[in-house]
Amino acid sequence: MLGRTHHKILAPLLGATLLSGCMFSVPHLESASGLLQQKPAAAPTPEVSKRSSFAQDEAKAESEILNTLLARRSVLPADSALSQVSDVALASSRRAAEAELQTARLRAEAEDKNWLPTIGPEISLTSLGDVIAGLVLEQVLYDHGRKKAERAFAAADVEVAAVTLSQDLNERSFTALALYIKGLRGQERAEVGARGHKQLKHFERIVQGRIDGGVSNKGDLRMVRSKIQTLDTRNDTAREDAATAVGELQAMTGTRFTLTPAGPLPNQTYPAVEPLEVVKARAEADRSVALATVERARQLPGLTAGASLTTDGNAGSLTVGNDVGLGLGTGARLRAIEASKDIAARQVDEAREDGARLRKRLESNIQSLARQEAEAQNLAKEGRETYKLFEAQFRAGQRSVLEVVDVYEQSVLRDLDRVDAKYDRLLAQLELARDLGILADGDEI
Repeated sequence: MLGRTHHKILAPLLGATLLSGCMFSVPHLESASGLLQQKPAAAPTPEVSKRSSFAQDEAKAESEILNTLLARRSVLPADSALSQVSDVALASSRRAAEAELQTARLRAEAEDKNWLPTIGPEISLTSLGDVIAGLVLEQVLYDHGRKKAERAFAAADVEVAAVTLSQDLNERSFTALALYIKGLRGQERAEVGARGHKQLKHFERIVQGRIDGGVSNKGDLRMVRSKIQTLDTRNDTAREDAATAVGELQAMTGTRFTLTPAGPLPNQTYPAVEPLEVVKARAEADRSVALATVERARQLPGLTAGASLTTDGNAGSLTVGNDVGLGLGTGARLRAIEASKDIAARQVDEAREDGARLRKRLESNIQSLARQEAEAQNLAKEGRETYKLFEAQFRAGQRSVLEVVDVYEQSVLRDLDRVDAKYDRLLAQLELARDLGILADGDEI
């Protein structure tokens, strides 16, 4: 008897559920019983390689933001030292953003079924001391788009978490590469300084011999030794910088790298690549709009069907109501909610403007540093040629040893400026690639 009554109560409610499903774009089901028990999913095919964090379920609507993150390709030359450093840095990553993305995916998966009816136990104690137990089944029939907006909010939350992960890993890659480049800079500066030290020591021996022969005085020797000490200080600093950078990189990745020279990145533009900050602003705007839609629906009355099956009897109901009730301030609250959508759109425009300005500044800086590098190379070359000329004149007795030492010191300093310009340009290129999210392949994140 109880079972027959149960079917009488649930049948109209299941019909209402099917009607309400049209409002919420319910997936196709084979029969009404599919509302409570869907067909089991096929067993997943074993994956050969690691699944990207941005990969999507083919059964769900595609996300344009996740697609653009997945399609990004690294600008680092394949099989280069820089690419290897970046790969190791990403492989050794254990970032909180990865867990946040997984959590957001689980929330979205839970919200994806929010259109289904809810069922739960009900236990109450009457005034006579009787215990009444049963089940309560509820189905939202009309909610002004609230359930759909909740699903949209959860999906946008996944997109925000995905962009945050991409930013985090690109920043990690940039940090590792910056340490590697710092090591290369220190190593090359030390090599230039070592060559300069060797030559200055040669001049020191020449001056010492001239003093012993009574041609020069000790003031000349003091000047040469002062330049040697200054260069030695630069060399020590360069070696310490290189060792510190390599040590930090090892602590970061758990790998000891051998410093291999790296050239600048290829000169190219990325007109189709949107900065990650702009992509994140778009995802956050979608999330804000979805939240505003949910808040708006909370202000308006909706329609809910309910049924209860208890030991004391069975009942069905239709309920009209909202979460906060209607009042004199409802209109103002609705207008404020609508205004929040405009705020989200404006924030995206601001992010685009800021991103365009930052990108233009970085591109101009790269061009400027490329010019400075070329000029530094020319000055270093001219410095070496001037030194050779002065050295020949010194052997011919036309120049003093201190004049030659001064010219040689200037040539060494110009060569150090060339080293700095080269790595400053490379760092600027990597900084732009980091902001665009192209230091790592999207399908490898």
